Amino acid sequence: MQIDDMTPAEERVWRAFPRGDDVDFRGPSGEHPARGADWGPERTVRAAVLRSLLLSAPQEDGETAALRLAGARITGVLDLKYSEVDHAVRLSECCFEEVPVLYGARLRQLNLRDSVLPGLDAATLRVDGVLRVSDCLFGGPVRLGGAQISGALFLDGAGIDVPSAGPAALQLNHVTIGDGLSAPGLRTRGEVRLTGASIAGTIDINAARLAAGAGKAALDAVTLTVEGDVLLRGADVSGWIGLRGARVGGRLDFSRARLENPGGTALRASSCTIGELWLRNGPPVSGALNLRRAQLDVLFLEPDVVPGEVLLDSLVYTSLTPHEPAERRLAMLERDREGYVPHAYEQLTAAYRRIGDDDAARVVQLAKQRRRRATLPWYGRLWGQVQDATVGYGFRPLRAAGWLVSLLLIGSLAYALHHPRPLKPDEAPEFNPVFYTLDLLLPVISFGQEGAFAPTGWYQWLSYALVLTGWILATTVVTGVTRTVSRQ
Repeated sequence: MQIDDMTPAEERVWRAFPRGDDVDFRGPSGEHPARGADWGPERTVRAAVLRSLLLSAPQEDGETAALRLAGARITGVLDLKYSEVDHAVRLSECCFEEVPVLYGARLRQLNLRDSVLPGLDAATLRVDGVLRVSDCLFGGPVRLGGAQISGALFLDGAGIDVPSAGPAALQLNHVTIGDGLSAPGLRTRGEVRLTGASIAGTIDINAARLAAGAGKAALDAVTLTVEGDVLLRGADVSGWIGLRGARVGGRLDFSRARLENPGGTALRASSCTIGELWLRNGPPVSGALNLRRAQLDVLFLEPDVVPGEVLLDSLVYTSLTPHEPAERRLAMLERDREGYVPHAYEQLTAAYRRIGDDDAARVVQLAKQRRRRATLPWYGRLWGQVQDATVGYGFRPLRAAGWLVSLLLIGSLAYALHHPRPLKPDEAPEFNPVFYTLDLLLPVISFGQEGAFAPTGWYQWLSYALVLTGWILATTVVTGVTRTVSRQ
């Protein structure tokens, strides 16, 4: 392109490029590029001029060429598809009339801060430095799928608005970022897609507003890999979050976040490997919480945040915080969509034992047996009721002592008032109502009283009842002791 074919504004940009000088067309303070369609020719630059400038402009010895343009109206399509640009590009506070096409391009650095664009087509883009689209407003999808960014990707304060029937608003599927993804305050209407992405640093989406609507994907990050943290503190998410198979080396933090997907699953983090998962200081999750087969080092989960439906089968965690009474944690296990899940009770028991709270661990195990009882046939439920009432399935051993003392008093008093007749008067020992009752109650120990005397009538039926009750108590105590030993 010849310089004679350019407007004064374009000529100014062309002459500044070889020296890397700034060209600032910005007007009064407070002017927003959203009104760029009204800007006149004095600040209008054709995209074709920028393309020629980046690909074939002459260089000056001893100078570092760069495109630094602010406050311009850019007309036409900036088409750099498959191009290699060795210069830094900064187009800040500009208004683009057409979607820039950077598909397959390779850039040193790209900065579109505070600009307004109808979208961005930059799939498989390669940036050797930083890609900055902070505070940009996009009227269509931002396509960065498969992009490779050596530095960081900045999307802080950006807004992306895509109609509900359109494509994903922010497409970062299979992107590779050598540093982090910084997007605090990000606002999207439509899906944010991070499937298969690989982030070497941290993903910061704090205070973001991700609005996809109930039943739709707000953040789809299946098989995402992040070496640092994933932060959504204070985020407002409408739609489901999918993290199935993701790997997060640090913390996945939903502190103070509002997650809403009524009638569906709000957070699906099944089969994940996560250092720490934080759900705290926010309203109850609206929608199901799916943590099946996830592996966590730390689960920071406040009972008040837990939704009405969870899926916890095969969830493994090392530490559970904050420390709460067992009764508050058990409410979560009772909300499992799959009903009775033994593994969930065992995990909660192990968490309490790790911090030395054996009383809470026993409460959880007792609740597990009671929940299991509801799944048994009638005779199993009947036997369970007996075990529960007598010794609390072995987790309430003092109940057995109370029953034994009570039955010992009843039997001793009854047989003290009415001695049973001796079977062999010449050989029978002196009758002792206390030890006779103990002989009936204890199935293993014998004091020589039971075989020497034979009660009759009502007292014989009392002896039968004592023998049967003694066997029941002994069986349940042995079952409880065996269960305790096997856990150790």
